[in-house]
Amino acid sequence: MIRPCLRALLSHWRRNPLQLFAFLAGLALATALWSGVQAINAEARASYDAAAATLGEGQFDQLVPRQGDSIPQALYVTLRRSGWLVSPVIEGRLGDVRLVGIEPLTSPNAAGILGEGAFIEGQADHLFANAEVAAQLAGRAEVTVDPAIAPGLALGDIGTLQRLLSRDDLSRLTVLPGQPLGQPDLETVAPGLRLQLSSQVADVGQLTDSFHLNLTAFGLLSFAVGLFIVHSTIGLAFEQRRGMIRTLRSLGVPLRTLIVLIPLEMFSLALVGAALGIVLGYFIAALLLPDVAATVRGLYGARISGTLELRPEWWLSGMALAILGTGAALAGRIWQIARMPLLASVRPRAWVMATASRFWLQSVGAVVLLGAAALLTIFGEGLAAGFALLGCLLIGAALALPAVAERALTLVQRRTRAPVWGWFWADTRQQLPGLSLALMALLLAVAANIGVSTMVSSFRLTFVGFLDQRLAPELFVQVETEEQSVALEGFLSGEGLESLPLLSTSAQVAGQPVELFGVRVGPTYRNSWAFLSETPDAWDLVEAGQAVVLNEQLARRAELWVGDEVSVTGDLKLPIVAVVGDYGNPQGQVILSEGVFKGLYPSSYPTRFGIRTETPDALRASIVEEIGLAPNAIIDQAAVKALSLQVFEQTFVVTSALNVLTLGVAGFAILMSLLTLADLRFPQLAPVWALGLTRRSLGQLELLRAVVLAALVFLCALPLGLALAWVLLSIINVEAFGWRLPMFLFPLDYALLGAYALIAAVIAAAWPALRLIRTPPSQLLKVFAHER
Repeated sequence: MIRPCLRALLSHWRRNPLQLFAFLAGLALATALWSGVQAINAEARASYDAAAATLGEGQFDQLVPRQGDSIPQALYVTLRRSGWLVSPVIEGRLGDVRLVGIEPLTSPNAAGILGEGAFIEGQADHLFANAEVAAQLAGRAEVTVDPAIAPGLALGDIGTLQRLLSRDDLSRLTVLPGQPLGQPDLETVAPGLRLQLSSQVADVGQLTDSFHLNLTAFGLLSFAVGLFIVHSTIGLAFEQRRGMIRTLRSLGVPLRTLIVLIPLEMFSLALVGAALGIVLGYFIAALLLPDVAATVRGLYGARISGTLELRPEWWLSGMALAILGTGAALAGRIWQIARMPLLASVRPRAWVMATASRFWLQSVGAVVLLGAAALLTIFGEGLAAGFALLGCLLIGAALALPAVAERALTLVQRRTRAPVWGWFWADTRQQLPGLSLALMALLLAVAANIGVSTMVSSFRLTFVGFLDQRLAPELFVQVETEEQSVALEGFLSGEGLESLPLLSTSAQVAGQPVELFGVRVGPTYRNSWAFLSETPDAWDLVEAGQAVVLNEQLARRAELWVGDEVSVTGDLKLPIVAVVGDYGNPQGQVILSEGVFKGLYPSSYPTRFGIRTETPDALRASIVEEIGLAPNAIIDQAAVKALSLQVFEQTFVVTSALNVLTLGVAGFAILMSLLTLADLRFPQLAPVWALGLTRRSLGQLELLRAVVLAALVFLCALPLGLALAWVLLSIINVEAFGWRLPMFLFPLDYALLGAYALIAAVIAAAWPALRLIRTPPSQLLKVFAHER
């Protein structure tokens, strides 16, 4: 009995290849977008883990210079002789490759990185890197390929690196665990160094968590949109198979057997669709990975491997989600089979009627979820609460859409007097159960596009203004020694130019690792800097050494604001007079006057200068000639701004691509729903045709119906998308990055997106409408010959 029943169930797909395509394609698209995003995330996290394992960053305390980025090698020898157990590290760059040199006998993790004896088996003069980096260094250094080395990094013996970089200094010293008792104080042995605790080192994985969480959210949204296709296809397949199920049960097939065989059939097909989706997801990930790598490198300085590996964590998760999604879509239909009386399925469109009767349940669910979203907005804290808010908002709005659409169509129908239009609105209402899932998918896709485009465009406007503020000086100069710093300042003073020397060091303020800056307050700071919050005389108080300015990240993390006091050092406590937006920077900053900074760190000197000039090219040449600085030590701020904007634009390439994909999948959902509904609609269309409406008129009304429904969805998606943008800017962004962005509105962009949604709906409806126009009259007449 089982084999004939299974053959009967599978015969439906053979007779309806379009439905089979819709089911497999919907599941493949959903799985592809999810697994593609997860493949990118898995590759990124593997790269972060490899970097952490290679360098041990964040695992050990470090000794770093208080000023500059160089430590004399003799100072390392002095520390070792005095009892400090430290290991030297040198860092530099060769093209686009980061070079790190370690001392293998003292480094705490050298053996774990390259294995015992790697440096003494004839390879002491070699660098170690993965295959990609080895290819980049071909012809410039001897490289031994080691796949365990992190992307963008080459590791070698410290002596080899010093020869390769033509240097005789060090970059930092790693403090080994288990220091001896009685070692002298660091201030006594090496006053030019400071101890940087491992807890103060930014973990790249933590910094990028919010970025990858955003990608995961997009993957889930894309999966949900694709799953609507699956849900709709399964529902329509059951509608078409209701006669078969009635016949099988009438022939004596037990209900329990059907309840076992139907899931077996659907899950088998789901595995095929999921496998296709994983293959497609691999290609999507390979296409987007270079843009993600550029984004993470630009935002966080982290490197991601340029090659994609087939890691079990992402393809298994794709398979699992596909099975769970199919099971969720199938559960309601199995419940209907189990609960519906045998002869109830004789009624036309019994399954769709059952779906329509659940609109009120969806409305209740929508009210609950939207209420939860309101509570999370008021009381929620943390990034997880922010994403829970997004989920409740989006799912609640999607569940509310059918009821809202049904109510709107009812109001229009009541005000219609012409018979044809009365039938049109009633028929549109009657189609809502079959199209509701596809319309939900379109709602989510359009709302996501509106929300993300608003966020990106708001970020763009804010970011351009921020660059104008921070890059106001025409030239930026970096010096290496104190003598160069003094000479440059004297030269600029003699030329009568406004210079903005910048002193800096790392410190711990309010329990947070921060950058401490000493600035010379002048016209540029007063005129160019815009604060998020300030007292009227903020810069005057800072210049007098009576107050500080905090960046927004530190202010929010430490729960401080204008008017509060902050302990800059153990003995110095100053009020906060302003909070400044610092977009794109994950680290906290405290800004002091130049005098206060020098009082705290008497041996410090400015290594960076901003210079205001009307002749930047001529001044650059003069500085090179007079001071002896290298030309690459002088940066044209206009070029920096252009590069920053380029990195910014690259940052959102991935989200833009996912927006296009979700909108395309939503259009595909409408197409599949309309195509599968087309055959079921003959009993409703044939009487209207018999009453005098031509097939062309019916086809045109089908197109109009798609436009009306798409327009209705867009009107619902617009406030939802704006609410999504507000959550992203005011809640998610604050929790993930530590800054709040202002929200701007872009009506022209929304109108263009609405036009795209209408075009997608028209394209999706064109094929079913054309099929209707070309339907032979004899096929319409058969409806009356086989009256059900």
